Amino acid sequence: MIPNDDASTLHRPRKRLFIGVLCGACAAVLLLAFLLWWVPSVGLANIHPALPVVFGTVLGATALLLVAGLGLLILTLLTGRDLFFSDRLRGIVIKYLFPGIIALGRRCGLDRDTLQQSFIALNNQLVRARHLRVPPDRTLLLLPHCIQLFDCEIKITGDVGKCARCGQCDISGLGELADRYGIPIAVATGGTLARKIIVERRPRFILAVACERDLSTGIRDAYPLPVIGILNSRPHGPCFNTELILDEVEAALREHVVSGTP
Repeated sequence: MIPNDDASTLHRPRKRLFIGVLCGACAAVLLLAFLLWWVPSVGLANIHPALPVVFGTVLGATALLLVAGLGLLILTLLTGRDLFFSDRLRGIVIKYLFPGIIALGRRCGLDRDTLQQSFIALNNQLVRARHLRVPPDRTLLLLPHCIQLFDCEIKITGDVGKCARCGQCDISGLGELADRYGIPIAVATGGTLARKIIVERRPRFILAVACERDLSTGIRDAYPLPVIGILNSRPHGPCFNTELILDEVEAALREHVVSGTP
């Protein structure tokens, strides 16, 4: 487990990178919109004098809508408030902007994991802006199997209650948190099982712990369910004896679970 004193040393994903790439994409779209208007306008005027104005108005309205959406997204992040279309903005970010930003970032030579960390931080901020308060029985703490000690003889996939609470891995502390807050806890070995668990449990709020790739995919798959993602640490390599900061999990539970908290 990771001591609380070392919490500040772990990577804390920043949403500014995702926003920066998004702004760059927005600027590229605006430039493309201008070129699409300017180049045909020479020929459109010969067809009808009003066509360049009409075409420019349509493109201008589209560009204005894009800028307004980006501005509303940034305001939501800065104020921490659930603005009028913040949930729809989260859907747009998850469904459409994230794949585009990842593709653009890779072409620009940006690290995929860093972009995914930024996306997770952005998603978390948008979920927090809604100030959700969910009953414990409608909350789900979803964990990866690699958080358990690899050599443990007791496999808790499918039933976390089997954990002996020996304290050698973070499953022990997470189980105690789940008991204290009265929330269900589940361990998934992959995306397919995670989706099955979500369908069966029908939660209203998910607190998920995983790596960048699994969290990014899980947030997209679970939409429109609100998901707060917490990155695990991988001191021994990927998918092997991973760790996390228990205080981060408890802070998220305290913020979003409506009752059953200490």
